[in-house]
Amino acid sequence: MSSKRKNPKPLKPLPSFETDRAAEGFVETEDLTRYDLSGGESMRFEFDRKSAQVNIRMPERLLESVKQRARARGIPYQRFIREALEQALQKAERR
Repeated sequence: MSSKRKNPKPLKPLPSFETDRAAEGFVETEDLTRYDLSGGESMRFEFDRKSAQVNIRMPERLLESVKQRARARGIPYQRFIREALEQALQKAERR
Protein backbone atom coordinates (compact mmCIF):
# COMPACT_ATOMS: atom_id res chain seq x y z
CA MET A 1 0.00 0.00 0.00
CA SER A 2 1.38 3.41 -0.99
CA SER A 3 1.89 6.05 1.68
CA LYS A 4 0.81 8.81 -0.74
CA ARG A 5 -2.81 9.85 -0.85
CA LYS A 6 -4.51 8.99 -4.13
CA ASN A 7 -6.61 12.15 -4.45
CA PRO A 8 -4.98 14.83 -2.35
CA LYS A 9 -6.92 18.03 -1.84
CA PRO A 10 -5.47 21.02 -3.68
CA LEU A 11 -3.43 23.30 -1.46
CA LYS A 12 -4.98 26.60 -0.41
CA PRO A 13 -3.18 29.86 -1.19
CA LEU A 14 -1.56 31.42 1.84
CA PRO A 15 -3.48 34.53 2.89
CA SER A 16 -1.77 37.89 3.41
CA PHE A 17 -1.87 39.64 6.77
CA GLU A 18 -2.01 43.27 7.81
CA THR A 19 0.04 42.77 10.98
CA ASP A 20 2.63 40.42 12.45
CA ARG A 21 0.16 39.63 15.23
CA ALA A 22 -2.42 38.45 12.69
CA ALA A 23 0.18 36.25 10.98
CA GLU A 24 1.28 34.78 14.32
CA GLY A 25 -2.33 34.00 15.24
CA PHE A 26 -2.83 32.25 11.91
CA VAL A 27 0.31 30.12 12.29
CA GLU A 28 -0.66 29.15 15.85
CA THR A 29 -4.12 27.93 14.88
CA GLU A 30 -3.94 26.62 11.30
CA ASP A 31 -2.65 23.35 9.85
CA LEU A 32 -0.01 24.71 7.45
CA THR A 33 0.18 21.42 5.52
CA ARG A 34 -3.07 22.49 3.85
CA TYR A 35 -1.48 25.63 2.37
CA ASP A 36 0.76 26.19 -0.64
CA LEU A 37 4.01 27.50 0.83
CA SER A 38 5.99 27.24 -2.41
CA GLY A 39 6.12 31.02 -2.84
CA GLY A 40 7.87 31.54 0.49
CA GLU A 41 11.19 33.30 0.75
CA SER A 42 14.09 32.49 3.01
CA MET A 43 14.56 35.08 5.75
CA ARG A 44 17.65 35.87 7.76
CA PHE A 45 17.45 37.28 11.26
CA GLU A 46 20.20 39.14 13.09
CA PHE A 47 20.51 38.19 16.73
CA ASP A 48 24.07 39.24 17.54
CA ARG A 49 24.46 42.46 19.48
CA LYS A 50 26.10 45.19 17.42
CA SER A 51 28.97 46.04 19.77
CA ALA A 52 31.53 47.50 17.37
CA GLN A 53 31.34 50.46 15.05
CA VAL A 54 33.13 51.06 11.73
CA ASN A 55 33.54 54.29 9.84
CA ILE A 56 34.43 53.76 6.19
CA ARG A 57 34.93 56.25 3.39
CA MET A 58 33.66 55.30 -0.06
CA PRO A 59 32.66 57.00 -3.28
CA GLU A 60 29.22 58.58 -3.06
CA ARG A 61 27.99 56.67 -6.11
CA LEU A 62 28.90 53.36 -4.41
CA LEU A 63 26.99 54.34 -1.27
CA GLU A 64 23.97 55.38 -3.35
CA SER A 65 24.08 52.03 -5.17
CA VAL A 66 24.22 50.20 -1.83
CA LYS A 67 21.28 52.22 -0.51
CA GLN A 68 19.28 51.56 -3.68
CA ARG A 69 19.83 47.79 -3.44
CA ALA A 70 18.99 47.83 0.26
CA ARG A 71 15.74 49.71 -0.43
CA ALA A 72 14.85 47.16 -3.12
CA ARG A 73 15.25 44.39 -0.53
CA GLY A 74 13.43 46.39 2.16
CA ILE A 75 16.34 46.43 4.61
CA PRO A 76 18.52 49.18 6.11
CA TYR A 77 21.64 49.89 4.05
CA GLN A 78 23.99 49.14 6.96
CA ARG A 79 22.48 45.66 7.26
CA PHE A 80 22.97 45.23 3.51
CA ILE A 81 26.66 46.10 3.93
CA ARG A 82 27.03 43.62 6.85
CA GLU A 83 25.42 40.88 4.76
CA ALA A 84 27.73 41.63 1.82
CA LEU A 85 30.75 41.38 4.12
CA GLU A 86 29.51 38.11 5.63
CA GLN A 87 28.89 36.62 2.17
CA ALA A 88 32.37 37.63 1.01
CA LEU A 89 33.94 36.00 4.08
CA GLN A 90 31.92 32.80 3.65
CA LYS A 91 32.91 32.63 -0.02
CA ALA A 92 36.59 33.08 0.90
CA GLU A 93 36.36 30.32 3.55
CA ARG A 94 34.98 27.84 0.98
CA ARG A 95 38.03 28.24 -1.25
